[in-house]
Amino acid sequence: MHYRSISDMNQAVLHGLKMIPPDIDLVVGIPRSGLLPANLISLALNLPLADLEGYCQGRILAAGKTRRKAPNPDTDGYRKVLVVDDSISTGNAMQEARDRLAAAGYPTDRFVFCAVYGLEEESALTDVVLEKVPHPRVFEWNFMHHPQLKRSCVDIDGVLCHDPLPEENDDGPLYTMFLGNARPLYMPGFHIGHLVTSRLERYRPQTEAWLAARGIKYDKLWMLDLPTAEERRRRGAHAGFKAQVYANVSADLFIESEDAQAVEIARLSGKPVLSIETQTLVLPDKLLDHAARARRRAARRKEHLSVRQPGWRSFSKEVLRQILPDDLMGRLVQWRRDRWRKARGY
Repeated sequence: MHYRSISDMNQAVLHGLKMIPPDIDLVVGIPRSGLLPANLISLALNLPLADLEGYCQGRILAAGKTRRKAPNPDTDGYRKVLVVDDSISTGNAMQEARDRLAAAGYPTDRFVFCAVYGLEEESALTDVVLEKVPHPRVFEWNFMHHPQLKRSCVDIDGVLCHDPLPEENDDGPLYTMFLGNARPLYMPGFHIGHLVTSRLERYRPQTEAWLAARGIKYDKLWMLDLPTAEERRRRGAHAGFKAQVYANVSADLFIESEDAQAVEIARLSGKPVLSIETQTLVLPDKLLDHAARARRRAARRKEHLSVRQPGWRSFSKEVLRQILPDDLMGRLVQWRRDRWRKARGY
């Protein structure tokens, strides 16, 4: 299983800019998933941006202008256009984009077709592939709209809906009210194989009613058969229960909300787990690497928070605000923010 997050995509784009021809003067994204990398590329190269249909109709998003004449390479201002999709697999979306542009009357030599992620096999439909990622693969921007869901175990709280607030988690009337009114989070676009939750079995009616009301389809709902939430906490049964189900069903991915539980589920089941909290794929044979990355993330968060604590930095900032004009102070703040992000590879 291969997984790429939005952060991974951004890195692939930045590292792959050298592969994009230097004479590109417009970036066009193929909806929906291609709009994300197209935006990243247009920002990095400081080029105007359009969506595919908008381009065919003369609309350029970045400039907000409308082409009033028929497409013509001599009068149209854009001579070389990069057409971008997030990935290529079957090639259907890229072929449809080519057909749409041909139907609009554009010359074929104007376009360079780019996919951020491709397969090992070359495709005649793309001119540029920024990174090769073989199947099976899942992306952050479509993991809940992927046929893989049929072969997955999916957590409920923190994935399908927001977690209950501390005051709602009383294992009583407030929690029952939460179950009926939980705010949706990641809504699936495909049938789910297994819903696996550490909610107690006695809350099955409320859980099934919530799922039915939102049209969520699944094969089986697994719930923890313990008398109380206190007993569940005493046993620490969350990850162990989920791992046991995962290990014994024909699923090859578990989608878990909490990173610590994702690590434990991967360790106990010996199968990959997608951590929603960190948007990383936890692999059983790379648990030490994952733990090291988690420690680095925690250290960065701690460092970031420490900078924001009251102290001489805050005092200095207040002094500068008093003596500098607003526009100069704004540029100084932006410079420090850009420097901070660059130092951390953002």
